Amino acid sequence: MSKELPHILMVEDEPSIAELLRFTMQGAGFSTTIATDVAQARKLIAESLPHAVLLDWMLPDSSGLALLSELRREQRTAALPVIMLTAKGMEEDKVKGLNEGADDYVTKPFSPKELVARVQALLRRKTPEIGSQALKYRDISIDVERRQVSLADKPVALDQAEFKLLRYLVAHPDRIFSRAQLLDKVWGDHTFIEERTVDVHIMRLRKSLGDLSHYVQTVRGVGYKLSADAQD
Repeated sequence: MSKELPHILMVEDEPSIAELLRFTMQGAGFSTTIATDVAQARKLIAESLPHAVLLDWMLPDSSGLALLSELRREQRTAALPVIMLTAKGMEEDKVKGLNEGADDYVTKPFSPKELVARVQALLRRKTPEIGSQALKYRDISIDVERRQVSLADKPVALDQAEFKLLRYLVAHPDRIFSRAQLLDKVWGDHTFIEERTVDVHIMRLRKSLGDLSHYVQTVRGVGYKLSADAQD
């Protein structure tokens, strides 16, 4: 199974800075796309959600802050990780950006190593399912790098869809997800698959989990969750 690289959208109109961002992020193992203004960023985000956005404050057609406000108002992008990247260093500007919903704030000129560290920390916090670190929940262990799953220390073979589904659930234990949310988060934004297809994948995953199948619980009328607690 090929490894999906976390995708970073960088909204930056200065060519030299955009190229530095591209070089830095790709060198750290991310795939990248560059938008040079707000209009282009909107179009790219509408087509496919990135895993995170590096957003410049000053852009030629609008402000990054205005775009950030738009993203936070829309349900589809409300939780999208965003780091503001700007020459503005005044305390009140930082506070304003954070108050509008920025997850972090990096001032130019920036250290490439620090920027990578901040992006990685943000993704670990908000989207642990796409990281390379091992995941574990009770008797389920996932070696993300090797794409291997163990149940009570015994290896189990999962197909690609089962692996991605289990990885996402293990990264977010005890949280309830609707079928639509699982489609977006596991199979990708704008995936044209019937929501009921999730039920088929859940059924197959439970079969593969064997004695631990009860961990994948149905929440009637809502969706699914991963939990070792007894169902109501």
